[in-house]
Amino acid sequence: MVRRIEKDATRFKQIVRSRIRKDLRKYITRGELIGRKGKHLVSIPLPQIETPHFRYGPKERGGVGQGEGEEGTVIGSEGAGRSGGAAGDQPGEHILEVDVTLDELAELLGEELELPRIEPRGASKIVSEKEKYSQIRRSGPESLRHFKRTYKEALKRQIASGTYDPEHPVIIPVRADKRYRSWKVTYKPESNAVIIYMMDVSGSMGAEQKEMVRMEAFWIDTWLQHNYKNLERRYIVHDAAAREVDEDTFYHLRESGGTRISSAYKLCNELIDAHYSPDEWNIYPFHFSDGDNWGSDDTQACVDLLRDELIKAVNMFCYGQVKSAYGSGKFIKDLREALGEEETLVTSEINSKDDIVDSIRTFLGKGK
Repeated sequence: MVRRIEKDATRFKQIVRSRIRKDLRKYITRGELIGRKGKHLVSIPLPQIETPHFRYGPKERGGVGQGEGEEGTVIGSEGAGRSGGAAGDQPGEHILEVDVTLDELAELLGEELELPRIEPRGASKIVSEKEKYSQIRRSGPESLRHFKRTYKEALKRQIASGTYDPEHPVIIPVRADKRYRSWKVTYKPESNAVIIYMMDVSGSMGAEQKEMVRMEAFWIDTWLQHNYKNLERRYIVHDAAAREVDEDTFYHLRESGGTRISSAYKLCNELIDAHYSPDEWNIYPFHFSDGDNWGSDDTQACVDLLRDELIKAVNMFCYGQVKSAYGSGKFIKDLREALGEEETLVTSEINSKDDIVDSIRTFLGKGK
């Protein structure tokens, strides 16, 4: 009975996984998963999955296979499309809330978008201790006694001393036979990563643009958390000036002011210099803007900062340009013209929510 329950539970998980993957693109372009996110789980609403079965109604109520009928009668034609009347007595569609871990969600994301595994850098610089029970000792607490090794030692002793009787195989370990599990400290290289989100909050960036940034950031977080044990996030907002803020402010700050993108890049570079050595950290800056910068001088300052400082320090520098009715959209063209040969610089245009999937693949598809 237990095995059958386990088998059914496994099958149910496979069905749920298949259903989530089928609709994953829909979830990516909608913000409902973000609101359902807990500490380590995401609740996903799915239509209830039922095993197909026949449902029988009361006898002598008419319908297909009951009572009188004539050849050619259209099934269900009588009373079809009527409105009003008494409350219905048939079951409706039910929604099932399914909890999915962020790791499972990341696996589905990787499968759907065909994302390669990230190859971290700097892993040899950060080392953590890990205890592994891989050794056997002659002394230790009884809770760690290795029963198989203990009885093996007792059997060997009795055979060697001639006291073992195959007709009556009674094996009684003595103190010298006892063996205990013991641990060994191993040192495991780890890779830490930091995401530095930068967003333009000038007057041309409205609520719709920030919503697209919010959804894309959620899935970027999900994938990078799956690849790194320790993931830090830093948030920068800018209009004509830049400042570091917390996550809530990043997503809810109202738009105003002009735009100097170089102010954000300067602050990003200062954070890296102060806290994140490129030899020890995997660094991922993501900048989102509508591409409307103050002027060509500031754009040139951005290009210089990227070429001389940022691109050399980071795994990837990702620039996502969201479409705005008020933005010129020129910045992404300037970046591509000046730094189009730089593999570390990745650019993406996000004209609508439907472009979020392709933008994520563009940013994460190189596996850096």
